[in-house]
Amino acid sequence: MKTKVKTEPMQDKNLPYYHPSGNEIDLFEHAFNNQLPLLIKGPTGCGKTRFVQYMAARLGRPLHTVACHDDLTAADLTGRHLIGDSGTYWSDGPLTRAVREGAICYLDEIVEARKDTTVVLHPLTDDRRILPLERTGETLSAPDNFMLVVSYNPGYQNLLKGMKPSTRQRFIGLTFDFPQPETEIEVLMGETGIDRTLATQLVNLANSLRALKDHDLEESASTRLLVYAATLIKSGMVIQAACHAAIIEPLSDDEETLSALVEVVNANFST
Repeated sequence: MKTKVKTEPMQDKNLPYYHPSGNEIDLFEHAFNNQLPLLIKGPTGCGKTRFVQYMAARLGRPLHTVACHDDLTAADLTGRHLIGDSGTYWSDGPLTRAVREGAICYLDEIVEARKDTTVVLHPLTDDRRILPLERTGETLSAPDNFMLVVSYNPGYQNLLKGMKPSTRQRFIGLTFDFPQPETEIEVLMGETGIDRTLATQLVNLANSLRALKDHDLEESASTRLLVYAATLIKSGMVIQAACHAAIIEPLSDDEETLSALVEVVNANFST
């Protein structure tokens, strides 16, 4: 039976913490209720994976997550025959398990997978909603409560690593970005329990660092890194040391760039 859900305004303490920044919850629910696959685009550490975890819990559906990479094969998604004590047996992959269970399957950084691998998704992302398993001779029909979600960081795209238009246009799309300052402050407070003053200082620091992205950094200071820094500070670590370990070091290996970033940290926490 198709599961219908309605948006509720309050944060449920039984769900993973998530602070909405737009209409993403409503869009996800509509996609789920109408059996539409969803593509989420956004920079590293902006909350894509947490959002999917939150929505799976909110909808009461199991979640199978796959971190895509260059060596990912179709068999890694669908399954393969293995040899055990009793002989050869079939072992479902995460995509197949999600279809059988009526779960949500989340493919993180889908552009990292080989293009010949992602073709296996095509029958699941049109009106057929089927998963052919050539090695077992099965054709699985996805139940109404199965959903396919994929994500990628557009900043990583190039001619060799991009999502084929024939695949991308099978999804409805949702773009994520780093939250607006007030929302990001609320996220840090809700996620780590720090006070508003410190959360505001960390968000101001992040925005100062993000202004440098096009000049010296390949990636921006993410909300995830701010959460790491806030966690270290909350546990008693000195603010500058926490920011250095959780924010500065992950952003660059270049010594001159690191020195410049340290100056930004010191300037933001000088008073």
